[in-house]
Amino acid sequence: MAFHPETFGENGLKFLPFNATSATDLTGVTAPLAAAKFIKEIGRGKDGARSMTQADAATLYTAMLAGRVSDLEMGGILLAMRIKGESIEEIAGFLQAAQPYMLPMQAPAGSAYAPVIIPTYNGARKKANLTPLLALLLAKRGVPVLVHGVRTDTDRVATAEIFQALGLPLVTTAEQALEQMQQLQPAFMPVDVLSPAMAHLLSLRRILGVRNSTHTLVKILQPFAVPALRLSSYTHPEYLIMLKDYFSGCAPVEAGDVFLMRGTEGETVASTGRAQQIDWFHQRQLKTLVPVQQEPLAEVPQVPESIEAATTAAWIRAVLAGEIAVPENIAAQVEHCVTVAQSLQEQT
Repeated sequence: MAFHPETFGENGLKFLPFNATSATDLTGVTAPLAAAKFIKEIGRGKDGARSMTQADAATLYTAMLAGRVSDLEMGGILLAMRIKGESIEEIAGFLQAAQPYMLPMQAPAGSAYAPVIIPTYNGARKKANLTPLLALLLAKRGVPVLVHGVRTDTDRVATAEIFQALGLPLVTTAEQALEQMQQLQPAFMPVDVLSPAMAHLLSLRRILGVRNSTHTLVKILQPFAVPALRLSSYTHPEYLIMLKDYFSGCAPVEAGDVFLMRGTEGETVASTGRAQQIDWFHQRQLKTLVPVQQEPLAEVPQVPESIEAATTAAWIRAVLAGEIAVPENIAAQVEHCVTVAQSLQEQT
């Protein structure tokens, strides 16, 4: 699958130039999509807008990914969806369209565990980003771990930067990712490699100033052909309601299981303070694994002195060496991931 030549923006995402006359989607369609009929339905404001069917959402998002939507219509679509919010049918349609635009990933043969997928699109702003610690602790237990996200962020410390400070390479092919997982190391794949087309839609935040539906979609991607455990997070209560409805209503069972939690500054790693609630979705059935912690911890765990990548990486090395205790909530999260990933693999 060929994509347009790309360049990197300040946030590490690739900008794919729009060319309506040459863009082709995976069905072979080359003509620009007339998006007015979709905008007419979704663009009537928060109270007047109507949601698309799953089929219409898939049609529209396919055209968006293929570059068959003009810049003017693209801006209208993204802002309309931002105001309206996504329905579960629209999320299902968008993900259906996105699947062919993802690099297919392969899980290590003979592993006792299903892959664990960790999206990382927020990074650290006030608290050290401990997503790499979670990934490394899981890999140390033998779990195949795929981490995907942005390379850099202008306002935050991205997980990719900490990976590089730890001496862990960013993978740029599915073969490299498989090799990393086979060597019991987490594989970090930048989103511009995993899905250049989705990375382009993410990059439009820098132009429009607001997030769009793709920011929700990338956190629930499943690029493996086998069942996997996805760690997903939300930041606003309305997304908790929508994602719960999606995972319990129409998410593909064959994709595997999901842990859903309120993000730690948006990341899917447990807080070192009060534990967030973690909900487990297995075959669309919901079970709360970790209830929200009401009382503060009896003993405050040691944490990195700053959010800088080098400082966080040095602290993570000390934890892996046994010099610093693993924060209690992260240790519990690891155990839940290991248990479910093993159970999921045994069922396949």
